[in-house]
Amino acid sequence: MTPSLSFFHTVEFVGFYLPPLLIWATAVLVPFLLLRRLLDRLGLYRFVWHRSLFNLALYVLLLGGAIFLGNAQWL
Repeated sequence: MTPSLSFFHTVEFVGFYLPPLLIWATAVLVPFLLLRRLLDRLGLYRFVWHRSLFNLALYVLLLGGAIFLGNAQWL
């Protein structure tokens, strides 16, 4: 018997099956928006060369970290 690789499995929502990545991406959206607003208010974006690329990288890092920490079997 092999353990499952993900804490979340496919979720049914109003007859649609949603993949786990969509659930993780939605959950990370709120912290990402809060962190982006905080960086803007502190003026830290002035040190960033390409703001859109930085925001994309920040979102991907948050998403990867949430997935890593959310899967208890990896720890």
